[in-house]
Amino acid sequence: MLLSGKTFTFDRTVRLIIGALVLIALFLLTKRLSSVLLPFLISWLIAYLIYPIVCFFQYKCRLRSRILSIVVTLVLIVGCLVGLVWVLAPMIVSEMTHTSEVIGQYINSIDPNSILPESVQQQIRQWIAGLDLQTVLQDERLMSAIQTLIPNLWNVLSSSLSFVVGLFVIVVCLLYIVFILLDYEKLTESLPGFIPQKYRSGVMGLLSDLESGMNSYFRAQALIAAIVGVLFAIGFSIIGMPLAIVMGLIIGVMNLVPYLQTVGLVPCIFLCILKSAETGQNVWMVLLELAVVVLIVQTLQDMVLTPRIMGPKMGLKPVAILFSLSVWGSLLGVVGMIIALPMTTLIISYYKRFILDEESDQPDEETPSADDVRTLDAQA
Repeated sequence: MLLSGKTFTFDRTVRLIIGALVLIALFLLTKRLSSVLLPFLISWLIAYLIYPIVCFFQYKCRLRSRILSIVVTLVLIVGCLVGLVWVLAPMIVSEMTHTSEVIGQYINSIDPNSILPESVQQQIRQWIAGLDLQTVLQDERLMSAIQTLIPNLWNVLSSSLSFVVGLFVIVVCLLYIVFILLDYEKLTESLPGFIPQKYRSGVMGLLSDLESGMNSYFRAQALIAAIVGVLFAIGFSIIGMPLAIVMGLIIGVMNLVPYLQTVGLVPCIFLCILKSAETGQNVWMVLLELAVVVLIVQTLQDMVLTPRIMGPKMGLKPVAILFSLSVWGSLLGVVGMIIALPMTTLIISYYKRFILDEESDQPDEETPSADDVRTLDAQA
């Protein structure tokens, strides 16, 4: 093991303290610059996800030019998103309109007498009738609350600038994505040069574990989440649940974190109760239909999609993913949630390699390496 046979001399203790201080300084700096780092990290993640598509267009479709491959990839992705919105928008609007009408009818059908006794209602009416508006307005507590809220109106007015800021962030992210994809191989190939020679082998081993672990999660889990979202949307539509497509897509997005989609089932239960109130069906039969859909989709995910797409080695377990997202998200907010899985993978890999003295068991990388890219360039 790395730590075997080493005593804690004064020099080594000082080095450990300096290393700990450097880590703390990096953490504080990352937290301070989180708003600046967020667009870059999101762009890097998107570039990482679509890099295989860029390679497909450049080397399989023989487009040769990297910038042309990037443009074609971005146009294809944006076109697919626009087409999806174009197809789904009318259905989603129709579902939302119908659901709002059902909720309105359900609220109007509620009899106040079944909720509040007549005596309580009579006391409420008497209290409202005897309410002196002038006295209420002169109440010091009310005036203090108004004086506190008035300065906050500026926050409401300043929110109108969020659209312009959002457009600027989108443009910045787009530029980041293009520049990262243009020099993706150079960036990854030049990384070992920044690592001291005596640490290079160990650090590159950690980065190899990180790359393999991220491949087995981000790309594979994104594909599984998309398929699961479509399956839930179809299943909810079959049973006639309100907002079927919307809830299916929401649960699909939540599925990016394994098993987090169970949280999305709570509003589904409420929507099924609304369906029962609208159609007069037995509420338990409607909930049974929902349970059948969830059972079928979950079985397909666990028995077919995950084994075939993820493979036998899933990398981080769901409990580790949820825990790392909670911890890093609490420490660094959105930035922490983005770097949670890479940092957790690095920590686990370090512990296995240098504490337990085990070799990595991560699957081989599927995306082209720098040497493969140079070979393909030469052949092209």
